[in-house]
Amino acid sequence: MDHELSKLQESIIARMDLSRQMSDEEIREAIDEEILQESRTRNLDIKIKTALRKEIYYAIRQLGILQDLINAPDITEIMVNGTEPVFVEKQGKIEQLDLRFESKEKLNHVIQQIAADCNRVINEASPIVDARLKDGSRVNAVLSPVALNGPILTIRRFPQKAITMEQLVEMGSINEEAAAFLEQLVKAGYNILVSGGTGSGKTTFLNILSGFIPKDQRVITIEDSAELQLQDIPNLVRLETRNANVEGCREITIRDLIKTSLRMRPDRIIVGEVRGREAVDMLQSVNVGHCGMTTVHANSVRDVISRLETMVLMGMELPLSAIKKQIVSGFDIMIHLGRVRDGSRHVMEIAEPVSAKDGEVQIHTLYRFRELGEDTGGRVRGELLKTGELNDVEKLKAAGLAK
Repeated sequence: MDHELSKLQESIIARMDLSRQMSDEEIREAIDEEILQESRTRNLDIKIKTALRKEIYYAIRQLGILQDLINAPDITEIMVNGTEPVFVEKQGKIEQLDLRFESKEKLNHVIQQIAADCNRVINEASPIVDARLKDGSRVNAVLSPVALNGPILTIRRFPQKAITMEQLVEMGSINEEAAAFLEQLVKAGYNILVSGGTGSGKTTFLNILSGFIPKDQRVITIEDSAELQLQDIPNLVRLETRNANVEGCREITIRDLIKTSLRMRPDRIIVGEVRGREAVDMLQSVNVGHCGMTTVHANSVRDVISRLETMVLMGMELPLSAIKKQIVSGFDIMIHLGRVRDGSRHVMEIAEPVSAKDGEVQIHTLYRFRELGEDTGGRVRGELLKTGELNDVEKLKAAGLAK
């Protein structure tokens, strides 16, 4: 398209309402209506109309210059900082590409389409959105006035085919002994909390653990943006939060979904991530007999305790001593993941909270990662060492998996 036609395309897209989810046919009808109005003043010929219809639809339904990056299997993260060059992450390393959006308007069109596809709204009044692509990739977008050099778009990509525990063993992220141990714990119904920093693989690991859940159980997943890829579970319920909108639909939060899930006869409740007040409901659910798994951002197993305490206090006034006791009685196992300097991901620690004494939660470490140096290629070598035996084996015995 020449420059004049390109400007006309941008003008038409700018006038369209892309803040709501529309079918392909609705998109085409809206495009035709805008082109018809434009033709009345510009007297466009049929060739230009056809070209406009095709290019505008492509611009709306595709991700523009990002499409090839989305299709690349070796890219795990895409970072767009306004009209600056795009950054990507490959094999744990960040690199800058010779690729950028021509204008903030074009980038904004992409963001609006992603949000609309997920029934989300992003604008100046609500400039932050968490959404997902059709392939399950996680999306975060921030507009001005919050993003000074925006719009900012960050896309976390997940493998099209779910990673298995066997693959993690092959990659050296965990050893066979610890993997078999965790499989038994999941089958027996232990309440498990997975922690780690950004990009440590918490969601992937939670997804892998979910694969060990017996197929005859009713599983309910609760997420901000649906990312878990549970396989071969017939009785599966997937719940996702909803933002409030101008049509009067009220916000549906993680807290709301946890509360309603308790009335859905769950065998397992899996919360994608606990970030705030919903920690109260998650903690209460695992303390009254429900089997649950979740993830939390934290720097270590011990840091998880203080993070949970802070989040619970955000939602309910409770004595710290009571919160600590609920953490110990609620979560049976805590797994911490981390990334080492070569970008590889590892299970850093597997532990069980055993008691709350003298104002502190006592942690019993079962496995701990020990670094052994680097190989000739600069890859970090290490091993996950067993450091203790599981104290609480009651659930294993009840499931017939221990003597």
